[in-house]
Amino acid sequence: MSALTLAVVLSLVSAVAYAGGAILQERVAVSTPERRYAPLRRGAWWVAIALNGLGALLHVVALAYGPLSLVQPLGALTIVFALPMAALFVRRKAGATAWRGAIMATVGLAGLLSLTQSADAQSLNDTERVMTALVTAGAVVALMVVAHAVHRHPVVRSVLLASAAGVAFGIASVFTKTVAVDLDANVSLTHQLPALGVIAVLAAAGVLISQASYRGAGLAAPLSTVTVVNPVVAAAVGLTLFGESFRYGTAGIAVALGFGVVAAGGLILLTTERIGAQQAVAASQAPVAKGGPVAADAVAPGMPADGLRADQIRAAGELRAVPSQPATGSHSHRRVLFRHGREHVGS
Repeated sequence: MSALTLAVVLSLVSAVAYAGGAILQERVAVSTPERRYAPLRRGAWWVAIALNGLGALLHVVALAYGPLSLVQPLGALTIVFALPMAALFVRRKAGATAWRGAIMATVGLAGLLSLTQSADAQSLNDTERVMTALVTAGAVVALMVVAHAVHRHPVVRSVLLASAAGVAFGIASVFTKTVAVDLDANVSLTHQLPALGVIAVLAAAGVLISQASYRGAGLAAPLSTVTVVNPVVAAAVGLTLFGESFRYGTAGIAVALGFGVVAAGGLILLTTERIGAQQAVAASQAPVAKGGPVAADAVAPGMPADGLRADQIRAAGELRAVPSQPATGSHSHRRVLFRHGREHVGS
C-alpha cells in the first residue's frame, strides 16, 4: 500500500471515529440533559471520548503519510458519515434539508481547504503565543456567554457553543503545529511546557463545550458547526501568522471565498432545518381548537379557553343558551353531558 493510499484510508477511518463519537455524545446529551458538560458517570460518554481521541490520533498519523491538502478535506466527511450512521445505529434519520446542508458544508469546507497551500515550517514567537491564547480565551468565553443568553432558543445556543468548541479545537491545532515545529528545530521541551498546557486546556474545553452543544439541538447542526469552524479557524491563523496562502493567487482567493459561502450556507440550512423541526414539534404538542381561535365569551364558565374541541365549544354555547329552570319534581337533578367532553355540569 502506497503512502498516499494509507493516508486516505487513515483519514476515512478517522472521520468514522469522529462521527461515532459525535453520535454517542448526542445520545448522552439527550438521556442526561442535566449533565451539560461532563457526564462523567456515563460509560457511553467515555467511549465517545475514546473515539474522538482515536480520530485525532489517526488524523495526525494520516498527516505523516499524506499532504495537508488531502487529509484536511477528507476530515470534513465526518458529518456525511454521521448522518447514515445515526440512522443505522440509533434510528435518528435526517431529512432531505439536513442532508443538503451537510453536503453543502462538506463540499464548501473541502474546497476551501484544498486551495490552502503551506509555506515553510514556521512557529509562533512568545508574544504571538500569548496574544493568540488570550484572544482565543476571549472568543470562547464570549460565545459561551451569548449562548447562555439565548438559552430559550436551543438550536441557536447549540450553534454558538459548537462554534466555541470549534475555535478551541482549531487553536489547539495551531499550538500543536507550533510545538511540532519547535521540536524539529531542537527547541527544549521545557520551553514548550506553556504551549503544551494551552493545548491541554483548549482540547479539554473543546470536548466539554461540544458535549453541551448537543443538548436539545440534535446531531447535524452542532457537528457540522464544529467540523467547519475547527479547520477554518486553524487555516485563518495559518494564513495570517504562518505565512500560508491560497493557490492560484487572486483567482484562488475568489474561489476560496465562494467555497466559504457554500459552507456557511450549509450551516445556515442545517440550523434553520433544526429550528423548523422544533417549531413543528412544539406546534403539534400545543393544544389548538379546531376552527381557529375561540372568543372568550363563547366558552362556558370554569372551562379552559385553550384546547377545546369544536364539539365542546358548541355544547358550551348551547348550554349557556338554555335558560335556567327551577328544579322541580322528578326533574330536580337535571344533568347535561358534554358530548366527548371531560366534565359534567349539574344543577
